[in-house]
Amino acid sequence: MLIALLLLTTPAVAQEQPIASERATFRVSVFASGLEHPWGATFLPDGSMLVTERPGRLRRITPDGRVSAPLAGVPQVEQGGQGGLLDIALAPDFERTRDVFLCQAAAAEGGALTRLVTARLSPGADGLTGLRRVLDAAPAQASGRLHFGCRIAFGRDGHLYLSTGERNERARAQRLGDLAGKVIRLTRDGRVPADNPFAGQAGARPEIWSYGHRNPQGLAVNPWTGSLWEAEFGPRGGDEINVIRRGANHGWPVVSHGREYWGPRISRETSAPGMEDPIHVWVPSVSPSGIAFYDGAAFPGWRGSLFVAALSTPGLVRLTTEGDRVTAEERLLWGGTRLRHVVVGPDGRVYLLTDEDQGKVLRLDPA
Repeated sequence: MLIALLLLTTPAVAQEQPIASERATFRVSVFASGLEHPWGATFLPDGSMLVTERPGRLRRITPDGRVSAPLAGVPQVEQGGQGGLLDIALAPDFERTRDVFLCQAAAAEGGALTRLVTARLSPGADGLTGLRRVLDAAPAQASGRLHFGCRIAFGRDGHLYLSTGERNERARAQRLGDLAGKVIRLTRDGRVPADNPFAGQAGARPEIWSYGHRNPQGLAVNPWTGSLWEAEFGPRGGDEINVIRRGANHGWPVVSHGREYWGPRISRETSAPGMEDPIHVWVPSVSPSGIAFYDGAAFPGWRGSLFVAALSTPGLVRLTTEGDRVTAEERLLWGGTRLRHVVVGPDGRVYLLTDEDQGKVLRLDPA
């Protein structure tokens, strides 16, 4: 597979000079700053952006890049390690209900877990009201603050999909009575759809849509096929892009392209009967976090791409897609700043969240 590298020559990502990639020429600018480890983002109908900060704050950024004070009514989070306030998504009927969904690390009896909550954004977009717990990815785990997963996407069916990490306890990913290491599917109001694959099966949680996941921090619906795509951290190598199938076992840790951090392979097998293969794998790792498909007008040459925010090596990966296949890869801004998430704005620009103590939202503009 063709991999093109576009290296960043300075530590600071923002550049005034045009950057020529394979299918577009762009500039990088700082859209907003002063954020502490921004993690999730979504655009409101008025063009402003809601951004979560991992330590437990939610902020609104105006279309001209001004950052608000922290919004009121945000849930208390279990902050530490990889935990905190993580993803955010608008309900499909937001313009009528003003409902938003948040994913977080939360303290619970027995330790910490991934939690999905919902609330209503105030008319002035300065706070949340009516906070309600939707789902806990139980059981809670006492050890570690790792691998919460925690991305949210709404499918064409109107249902909510939530990714959960296996909390660095590998066996949990294969247990159907456990909600860790899964992609979960719920109705808009938090119920279990009747056609979920394990609904009614003894010993299985009915919320599960797929299983065998390690730490999935990317989740997006392919706008051309309607399928759900997921990005997942491997250990040392073995990062994956998966197309999520109903009831599929995606293999972790039974099959893997990755290695233990001290050297040996996780598994002798990279594929096995009855387990779903990834459609794209990285060895060595890029540490993929948030993902977004591009179908905007600002960069016509990028239409059909999947963007992947990468943490290590830091940068932005652009995958060329055809249907539910990846056909090529280009690496942009490589070796610069750790990127936690990528979102496409209503203006067709690409917005990047940097994973830093003094985090920023960067914007890619046509040049």
